[in-house]
Amino acid sequence: MPEDQSTKTEVEIFGSVYTVRAGHDPEHLQELAAKVDRDMREIASRISTVDTAKIAILAALNIADELFESQRRREGPTDEITERMVRLSETLDEALVEGS
Repeated sequence: MPEDQSTKTEVEIFGSVYTVRAGHDPEHLQELAAKVDRDMREIASRISTVDTAKIAILAALNIADELFESQRRREGPTDEITERMVRLSETLDEALVEGS
């Protein structure tokens, strides 16, 4: 969907209904809302507060942690592979210079 177009979609999170305007398709937005709802309900079941804002902040921190961990795992091997390729390239360059 083009960036200048957006749709309004109703989502339910932690017992409240929100109308969200976003460039994502409604199904994707529902999936995101379901993830936030699950995380908030899980946190609410483990802590004694009924403060929705605190529960939402803890859920946001958990989701951010999942994102950063996923990015770290995805970037980690790439860095290792790049370093190894550089070492192999240097070794190959040395071997070619010596063989000339």
